[in-house]
Amino acid sequence: MQAIASEVIRALRGRRSQLAFSRRLKYRSNVVADWEQGRRFPKAAEFLRAAELVGVDLQRAFLRFHAASAPALGVADDDGVARWLDELRGQSSLQDLAARSGVSRHALGRWLSGQTRPRLPDFLHLVDVLTGRVQDLIAELVDVREVPALSERVERAAASRKVGLEEPWALPVLLAIETRGYQALEAHDSAWLARFLGLPEPRVQACVSRLEEAGVIRLRGGHFVSGQPLTIDTRAHPEAGRSLKRHWLMVGMDRVGQPREGDILSYNLFSVSRADLDQIRLLQRSFFREVRGIVAASEPSESVALLNLQLVTWEE
Repeated sequence: MQAIASEVIRALRGRRSQLAFSRRLKYRSNVVADWEQGRRFPKAAEFLRAAELVGVDLQRAFLRFHAASAPALGVADDDGVARWLDELRGQSSLQDLAARSGVSRHALGRWLSGQTRPRLPDFLHLVDVLTGRVQDLIAELVDVREVPALSERVERAAASRKVGLEEPWALPVLLAIETRGYQALEAHDSAWLARFLGLPEPRVQACVSRLEEAGVIRLRGGHFVSGQPLTIDTRAHPEAGRSLKRHWLMVGMDRVGQPREGDILSYNLFSVSRADLDQIRLLQRSFFREVRGIVAASEPSESVALLNLQLVTWEE
C-alpha cells in the first residue's frame, strides 16, 4: 500500500513542483519529495487537508464512496478520520479486523479511538480491508489513471462490476460458492448450486462462467473459490441500479407467493409526523449499517439471504 500512497500523492500534486506543493501545504522543507519517495508519509488527515487545498470536495467524495458513514468525517481532521473509520467498521470486532488486516488490535483500537493517527498507507490499507474498494475512494480524490499501482485492480473491478450489473444472479451464485456446504462437496457441482438457489442449472453455469472470466472466482482443488470481491457501484449507471432493485423486489414478491421456512415477509402501514418520519429514515440507514457489520464478521458462511427493506411515503 506504500507504493499506492506515494502515487496518490503524486497524482494529487499534479503539475506543481514538489517544492511548490510543499509550500502550498505550509511546510518549510520539501516534505512532498519524501512522501513520493516513500521515505515517510503524511497522516491521513494531513493528506485529506492537502486534497481539500487543491480543490477536492471531500464531503462529496466520501458521500459518493460510502454514503452511510460520510457524515462521521466532519471536517476531515484527525478526530473525523477516526470517527469515519469506526463508522465504516460497523459491528466488526477488533479481533476480526486484526486478523483480516494483519494490524494488532492495540494499534487498531488507538486508530479508531483517535488516540493515534494512521498514516496514509495504513489508512488506505484499513479502508481496503473494510470495503475491498479502496480504488473507488482513491478515484474520488484523484485521477485514478495517475496511480499505476492500481491499474490492474481497477480493470478487474470494472470487469466484476460489469458482471454484477448485467447478471443479477451472479452475486447469489458467488455467495453460494462461499458457503460451507459447497466447499464440503467433493468437487464443483452446478446442480448443487442450482438446487441451493432454486435456479435452472444452465443459468447457474452461465453465472459461473462469467464470474470465472472476470477473475471473481478461480478453480482450486476441484472447487471454485473467491478471487476478488464482486463490487457493484451503480452511481455511474443509475438506470442499471434501478433495474437491480426491481429485480430483487420481484424475487421477494415471488417468495410471498411461495414462502420457505425462515422467511420473514411483513409490512407496516402507518401515519406519522415528518419529524418522526425523519427518525425512521435514520433508523433504516442505521439498520443497514448494523446488518453490514454482522455480515462482515460472520464466519462460517452457511446461508445466502436477500434483505429487502423499503420505505415508501405519501406526503402533502
